[in-house]
Amino acid sequence: MAFQRESKSAAIGVKVPFPGFIEPALASPIERVPAGERWIHEIKFDGYRVQVHLANEAVKVFTRRGYDWTKRFRKVADDAWHIKAASAIIDGEVVVPAVDGTTDFSVLQNELKGSSRKIVLVAFDLLYLNGHDIRRLPLVQRKAELKKIIAGSDVQFSESFEIEGGEMLAHACKVGLEGVVSKVRDSIYASGRGNNWVKKTCAQRETLTIAGFALDEGKWDGIYLGRRKGAGLIYAGKVDHGFDKASATELQSRLKPLIRKSQPYAKRIAHKGIWVEPKLLAEIEYRAKSAEGKVRHPFYKGLREDL
Repeated sequence: MAFQRESKSAAIGVKVPFPGFIEPALASPIERVPAGERWIHEIKFDGYRVQVHLANEAVKVFTRRGYDWTKRFRKVADDAWHIKAASAIIDGEVVVPAVDGTTDFSVLQNELKGSSRKIVLVAFDLLYLNGHDIRRLPLVQRKAELKKIIAGSDVQFSESFEIEGGEMLAHACKVGLEGVVSKVRDSIYASGRGNNWVKKTCAQRETLTIAGFALDEGKWDGIYLGRRKGAGLIYAGKVDHGFDKASATELQSRLKPLIRKSQPYAKRIAHKGIWVEPKLLAEIEYRAKSAEGKVRHPFYKGLREDL
């Protein structure tokens, strides 16, 4: 079985060999969603950022850092098989959509432990199409081409909304979405973090290093967090909410082989914990940060194994 053949429409972009993994464009965090006709707004999804490659009659799915997770995201690869292109590179997010349209990273993690049949690729950009690099085309044109090639497949299209940014964010937060990503409508696709893509979340989120865990009379009592500062690790707080019995058991089993005698922090803290090598990353949601950088009212969302 082969991919759908490319359409007979005129080729766009620059003809180049298939480039392989491309460093993704990243949105910069902002305090206020931008306004004006220069910007379009998209829903910020709560999932795994991926890059899907269609080439040589095969599909591969890569994480944000370029790890090949095709086997883990087999359903996404199967869905992408039906895209109408001979070759393509698609930027998107793997999510598990709820009935109300919201997405949740912890639900996605649980789904990946099972059959993973509920996961969906939401595609929001197209970098390469039918032998041509199209990253220098305007965003709205790339999205128009993307919408054409995924039509009829189970890959979902991330719609753009041309309304005021503040209104978009207010609606997103009201219905329980993670936030908004705003993009300059005629921008090229630029790898790395820049100002053509910006993001505003309804709640604050951060990926932090796990420095240790706590047990209270043998029962799970949360994890200690750290934030990288140069070569050192700075204490960023303790989180004891967001765990259920299964996630606590799994996390403890992952941390036990990493146990060490001393704290991994550059500056010792007064807390007593079971300290570990700072190798695992946790996605943390919180309301605010103290002046010292400690998270307030934190909530554990899951491990980040794609980073």
